[in-house]
Formats: sequence, C-alpha cells, structure tokens
Amino acid sequence: MNILFEEIIGNDKVKNILSNILQSGNIPHAFLFTGAGGIGKENAAISFTKALNYSYLSPQVSNKIITSIDNLTEPYIKYILPLPRGKNETDQNDPYEKLTEDEIEQINLEFRKKAKNHFYRIQIPRANFIKIGSIRDIKKFLSFSYEDIKYRVILISQAHLMNEESQNALLKNLEEPPEGVIFILSTSSPEKLRETIRSRCWKINFQPLEENELSTILEQKFEFESSIAKEVVPFSGGSTETAMSLIENDFENLLDKAIKILRYSFGKKYHSAFLEFEDMLSESDVTRLKLIITMIIIWLNDYQKYRLIEGGRLFYSNRIETIQKFYQKFPEIDVSEITNSIDRISSSFRNNINLNIAVSNIVFQLAKLTS
Repeated sequence: MNILFEEIIGNDKVKNILSNILQSGNIPHAFLFTGAGGIGKENAAISFTKALNYSYLSPQVSNKIITSIDNLTEPYIKYILPLPRGKNETDQNDPYEKLTEDEIEQINLEFRKKAKNHFYRIQIPRANFIKIGSIRDIKKFLSFSYEDIKYRVILISQAHLMNEESQNALLKNLEEPPEGVIFILSTSSPEKLRETIRSRCWKINFQPLEENELSTILEQKFEFESSIAKEVVPFSGGSTETAMSLIENDFENLLDKAIKILRYSFGKKYHSAFLEFEDMLSESDVTRLKLIITMIIIWLNDYQKYRLIEGGRLFYSNRIETIQKFYQKFPEIDVSEITNSIDRISSSFRNNINLNIAVSNIVFQLAKLTS
C-alpha cells in the first residue's frame, strides 16, 4: 500500500479500495466520497491526490508538488467550497469578485488552517451554497496544461450544497472529462445530488472513526490534551466535527445541562426544564440544541444498557450515579420507544420546525417515562 495512505486515519476499507484502484492503473475520472461530516473524507481525498502522482514525480520536484497539494495550491488541486454571496452579486460574477476585503482575508485564513490540518472544517459566515461561478472556474483550471504532474484533482467540499444551476454546470464537465483530471465530490448528503451526477462517480462510503482513531486526530491534528479528547470522544459519534463542537460549546456545561433537563423532566418540573433550554432558544442555536439532545439520547441508551446488560460499557460512567438513582426508582421502564421519538424530533430540526414546540415535545416525552 502506498505510504501516503498512512495519512488516512481509520477507514481501512476505504484505504484498500483506493490502493487497489491505484495499483490497477485504471483510475475513474470522478469519485463520490460519502459519509457523515468529520470522518476524514477530504483528508483522504488530498492523500489520494498525492498518492496518484507520487510515483510519477521526479526527485527534483517531488517535495515541491506534494507540499503544493497539501497546501491546496492550484494548478495541482482545485478546492471548491461554499462561499458567501457578495453585495449585488449575480450568477455572472466570479465567485470572489463581489466579496469584501475582510471576507477574502477570512477565507484565506480558513484555507491556511485547512492546509495545516486536513481534518479541519472550513467555517465561513453566510457560506450556504456553492456558487455557479465556482463551477464555471473549473474551465479556467482545465484550460492550462501542466506536464509536471500526471493527475490534477478538483475537490468539491460539501458537494450537496450546489444548487440546480451549479449541478447542471458540473454535469457538463463530468460528461466530457478531460484526461488527467480527477473529480472528487465530498458530501454527507449524496441524495441531494442529481442522479446523473451520482451515476458518473465511483462511490466510496466512509464510516465513523473509532474512538482511538478520533482521539489520535484530536491530539495530533488539533493539539488537544489527551484528557480533553478522552472526555468528548465517547459523545462524538466518530466525528471530529462533533468533537470540536462539543469542546467549543463547553462540554462539561452541556453535560450538566443535559442531566438537569432529564432530572427536571422526570420530576415534572416543566418550567425548570424549559429554562435550561432558554438561552439556546432565544438565540435559535440549533447546534447546541442538537448536541444537548444527543447527550440526552446517549443517557437514555446508557440507562437501557445498565438495566439489561450487566457490565455493559456506559458513556456516562463519570456520572453513573444519575443512572443508578433512576434505576432504583424505575427499574422496569423501557426507554427505547421514547428514545426513538426524541431522535426523530432532533432529526426534524433541519426542516425548520418551531424549536419551542420541538423542545416542549422532548420535555413532555421525558416526563411520560415517570407517569
């Protein structure tokens, strides 16, 4: 296996697939990397770009080009991502043409962070979709010929955020792929892409990271202390994005808040339970809401394991007394149905439902357990 694949942490099946493709010499012109956010799809895409070219590079230029790919530097790799819309911008403008100097500086800063750590997710305010101008820019990228590299890669981050016009423009490139250019579309929602795009791509599905793999990334790539990584990893679902969100939103505070909501809801103290949600509701902070609800679901799953599986591993091992006390009072309660119901409510946040109604439903669902 190519040594550059060692940079891909976890997802051994993916590494084997990419390695076999590389050894065969029969390289598809387009890939679709699917899976949840924060599990290493783009890191794998960048590593694959380097592996595609490594054996063809002369020693004189090898380090320079590998470093350029690491730094997401054109013309070797083109990184397309969602961008904010500028003032009075139309679809005829170039993607950066109408952006302010401050916005461009922020984007450049985010690119530098991504170049340093390929697991980093670029965060740009108001960057809600991939502009058609960014897709049109591909033509410029393709118009130049570079003989010092065999394969150039166009990596489209969050490809599902292309609108209909952008997808149509991309499809034209996929229908007539130029030699030596590979498209890699990375997405957590492939169903939002047109079937005509998906059918032209070699689909590779990524799985969530194992806990030890996620800990390694948090410590080595994000430079967190091992104690912090150890705390958040069990609650992160194998995703660096979730782990980072937990850390950035004060993990311990979230944990305390989740337990208070459970305690107040079980005790029918509705006002107190709603107060714990108040700051998130006033700011429409869907990110924190979803984190809290995930932690509530994990607590319920832990209770179910404690009730049914002797010696089962619990995520709330540091707060096990909360589970033990509940079990002493309600040893026969099956929480699986309500857990699924709360999970469905959490999933509906993406459909712009009223957050106050959703939170009320969750509190009342929890209260039903002790009725």
